[in-house]
Amino acid sequence: MTETPILKLEHLGVTFPNHPVFTDLNLTINQGEFWSIVGKNGVGKTTLMRTILHQLRPTHGRVSYWPNAGDVRIGYVPQFRNIDADYPLTIRDFVGLNLTGWKWPWLSRKEKSAVQQILGETGLEKIANRPIGQASGGERQKAYLAQALVEAPNLLILDESTASLDPVTKTELLDLVQELNTKLQLTVLFVTHDIPMARKYSSQYLMLMPEGTEQGQIAGLTQQKVWEGENV
Repeated sequence: MTETPILKLEHLGVTFPNHPVFTDLNLTINQGEFWSIVGKNGVGKTTLMRTILHQLRPTHGRVSYWPNAGDVRIGYVPQFRNIDADYPLTIRDFVGLNLTGWKWPWLSRKEKSAVQQILGETGLEKIANRPIGQASGGERQKAYLAQALVEAPNLLILDESTASLDPVTKTELLDLVQELNTKLQLTVLFVTHDIPMARKYSSQYLMLMPEGTEQGQIAGLTQQKVWEGENV
């Protein structure tokens, strides 16, 4: 099967005053791949994600989407959202926000269908009318995932989005992501410090390591490298 790139990092580096976070990072991610970005807290994973999302300008090198930025639709799932128990929207309405923006709550028939479909795919259909502020942690994370997926992205970024979940809920969420990765050829970037979960779900990875380790600040980088047999 021919590999088609969706994201390229070329000689990418970010340096804060007197502190290089990473340097000369080269990486090609192809359509349909499931990557993990792993490393301990504080090693630069968030900085890398902000750079990939063009929220942070690199010191050198570049991030490019293929064949161009207009062809890549990104779904982003964060670790936390500022949602308290009094948050008024139902899960259904929350998921639909990505489609409607300021038009909410006037969904078109097509938009309603898209919301209903993704609620079914993420297992939220039965609780769709529950206020999201009253949902459990796992249900909220599924709602965040559903909101990211409702616009049919071809690149999904999970930014430490399982860090606060219990093992059972974490597994349920990642099982779902893996199913969508396989069924839809959805490209996935899973950012985590949980190496066992990354081993289980991804076949390829980038490991960020602190300064002074074996290969400086970055080690274990290749699109062909897999978890099996690796000592990481």
